[in-house]
Amino acid sequence: MEIVKVSASKEYNVHIGTGFLDTIGEKICEIKKPCRVVLVSDDTVYSLYGARVKASLENAEYKVCEFVFPHGEDAKSLENFGKMQEFCAENSITRTDLFIALGGGVTGDLTGFVASTYLRGVDFVQIPTTVLSMVDSSVGGKTAINLNAGKNLCGAFYQPIAVYADCETLKTLPDETFNEGCAEIIKYGMILDSEFLTYLSKNSIRDNIEYAVKRCVEIKRDVVEHDEFEKGERKLLNFGHTIGHAIEKCSNLTISHGNAVAIGMVIATKGAYEIGMSDEDYSDVLLPILKANNLPTTCEFSAEDLYKVSLSDKKRSLDTMALIVPEEYGLCKIMKLPVEDLLNFIEKGMN
Repeated sequence: MEIVKVSASKEYNVHIGTGFLDTIGEKICEIKKPCRVVLVSDDTVYSLYGARVKASLENAEYKVCEFVFPHGEDAKSLENFGKMQEFCAENSITRTDLFIALGGGVTGDLTGFVASTYLRGVDFVQIPTTVLSMVDSSVGGKTAINLNAGKNLCGAFYQPIAVYADCETLKTLPDETFNEGCAEIIKYGMILDSEFLTYLSKNSIRDNIEYAVKRCVEIKRDVVEHDEFEKGERKLLNFGHTIGHAIEKCSNLTISHGNAVAIGMVIATKGAYEIGMSDEDYSDVLLPILKANNLPTTCEFSAEDLYKVSLSDKKRSLDTMALIVPEEYGLCKIMKLPVEDLLNFIEKGMN
């Protein structure tokens, strides 16, 4: 098992390996003595792994209560947030107890936000079960729910006390779900690691998934340690996300996060070159890797549609938008674009 240590406002380890779900209780016991546990999962993931994780926790003398919700992005709602808070109160959860998020990014985001606010803060552990959550959302402390106006507009920075990424769980993912997680992996190569980007252009992510997860976690660890609260460098991790979130919103969440980010990266890369923010068109590098991993590169929405939704993005500040664009091969930069020029940027990126 590989371990990546994260030293942010809270220090914790990210454990990466295969086949340790049945001993997860023992592993958590090394950092948190037995207590009451709220095991949070969606109905799909719980049916696959919930009983195993619960049994392991109970064998380690934890007392487990389960909060299971219908799967889907729309579960990251104010309604579900409130239901989970009430559930915790009804089950007399205290500050010395523990939340465990078993699942993908939706589960981790929802659980982390509840953990950060219930009784003003309760420990939580991430057990990510998708590629996307392993390489991105489970690490770094971003937690959130969605509002009608857009994704992740209500949330908090709140670090877990540990992350356990068991790559065995990826074997049960549908191909499309696995592929969409690859968009975040490719993102890391584009923004901060030219050597990793070259590796991705020559090797199968699926056949080298443990290495890919570890490298992405290392890159994110480095960024988070320098800028935990996203005042500067951490914004690089949003490459493709401003337009990606707009695509998700325009599709009423029928286009998944990873697929939307893949398209968003293409638009950001092409748009930056076309309006002179980048000296070279790095879409020639990006497109083949996306296509090799069966990711989409275009969408049916108009530039006007995406522009209007993008105006609600968290990265907007007064009359400017912070955009992440390629500066050179395997390196991105943060550029501020006047909001009045954003529509042209998107139009150029879509042509």
